[in-house]
Amino acid sequence: MQTAYTVLILLMLVSVSRLVGRVIPLPLPLVQICAGALLAWPTLGLHVALDPELFLFLFLPPLLFSDGWRMPKRELWRLRGPILTLAVGLVLFTVVGAGYFIHWLLPSIPLPVAFALAAVLSPTDAVAVSAISQNRLPTPLMHMLQGEALMNDASGLVTFKFALAAAVTGVFSLANASLTFVLVAVGGLAVGVALSWLVGRLRSWMIARGWDDPATHVVFMLLLPFAAYVLAERLGASGILSAVAAGMMQSWLDLLPRQTSTRLLNRSVWSLLEFAFNGLIFLLLGLQLPDIIKAVASHETSLWPTLLYRCLDVLAIFLVLLVLRFVWVQSIWRLSGLLRRWRGKDEMTQVPTARSCWLLTVGGVRGAVTLAGVLSVPMLMGGVAFPERDLLIFIAAGVILLSLIAACIALPLLLRGIEKSPDDKRRNEVREAWRKTAEAAIHALEAEEAKPQDAAQAALAAELKARIMSEYRHQLEVFNDSAEAQALAFQMDLLERRMRLKALRAQRLELYSLSRHHQIGDDVLREVLAELDLSEANLGQVK
Repeated sequence: MQTAYTVLILLMLVSVSRLVGRVIPLPLPLVQICAGALLAWPTLGLHVALDPELFLFLFLPPLLFSDGWRMPKRELWRLRGPILTLAVGLVLFTVVGAGYFIHWLLPSIPLPVAFALAAVLSPTDAVAVSAISQNRLPTPLMHMLQGEALMNDASGLVTFKFALAAAVTGVFSLANASLTFVLVAVGGLAVGVALSWLVGRLRSWMIARGWDDPATHVVFMLLLPFAAYVLAERLGASGILSAVAAGMMQSWLDLLPRQTSTRLLNRSVWSLLEFAFNGLIFLLLGLQLPDIIKAVASHETSLWPTLLYRCLDVLAIFLVLLVLRFVWVQSIWRLSGLLRRWRGKDEMTQVPTARSCWLLTVGGVRGAVTLAGVLSVPMLMGGVAFPERDLLIFIAAGVILLSLIAACIALPLLLRGIEKSPDDKRRNEVREAWRKTAEAAIHALEAEEAKPQDAAQAALAAELKARIMSEYRHQLEVFNDSAEAQALAFQMDLLERRMRLKALRAQRLELYSLSRHHQIGDDVLREVLAELDLSEANLGQVK
């Protein structure tokens, strides 16, 4: 029962921290870390023992699957060059540079273990950056950070596993490691894509036979990242890349017909799951902080001097990571400008300002994946304690905290005076999509041939067709090219939505009244209420 109580307390804290984060001007991850640390205070004394393998398996696959699902694929492809240099090149650059520095700074950490620590410090967290910047980052920079976070989760953690294997076995060959890396990566991607495709085919077969219950399909989606991870690991491939590839593949398969209810439920469930898992990871970091500090200073005679020196070590490592990232961003951007000039693309040779480089540098916030990775370090190596495991966790936790604090201070300053320009291209694409779909609906209704029926039914069908077509013609008016027509149409649309919202809420109150007076049963209440909620959700946000 104690485990159940602990889980319930943590879930409650995740929800409460979201509310507190709206009042306190701090990013949500910092609020959750502080809440976890307070909960672990000796007077409360909540202690959670973590199994490294279980922690890695429970948290990473669904988070990586969700990242792959949400990532805009077209933007990822358009920015593939900068994203790949950040997600792969910068990871290797960081592993080598920071790895040697960590080994030089802390000789007690073996070089392979230092490389493993540098690798697990490489993944970034775009969700935390978005929360701190409040979506004020320029759209291309935000897409680059999102794409980097998606791909360097995989590259950083795969490199981390190779470095751990080298530390455990004591054997490392660059040629063999490079070949194995490619095979493991390609194998993981293939397993994720194949398994996701098979699940999509299974769902299509079920839908064709009328087995389209949304809950059943959503359960398949919840199990898919774990299945992809486990199957890839069993086959000797990368479970991390398999989970990412399964998520990206599933975003295309999510467009199956007759799955509107499933999509609505699926998005809600995954939003809840992602929020809960991200929050739990940062809460667990706060809960582990006292134990991490005690473990680091347990072999020393004095607590505070030792803790101060360790904090200075963390600060030095964080600054080196920051410098390495800035040097890489600046160098690659200038090199890409030279290549574009050499290829004759003068219109794209604009070198970014120093502010843009610093935004990309400070935006490399470490988060949930770094913590999940470092907590997966095994307790034992060859029958003895893993070298400096407690120190590795302390350094990773410190870097996460420093990167969050630095972003909280630096990003608002760097974004000062920058007003995010409206994404005109995206807005035009949305307008064009609505206009063309409305035209297609009108043409389909116009081309519909009336079936043999009596005069009364024919008149009713004509009236209904005219009513539906008028709604689509109203959409065309809303997305008319004339600015005056758009303003008038939007004003009418807003007024109509307000009226519909008022009517829906009146329906809901009447429904509650009928239920209170026992005029309808609970099953009828749930069915009608679900329809009203869906209608209100379709209205969107009404100001």
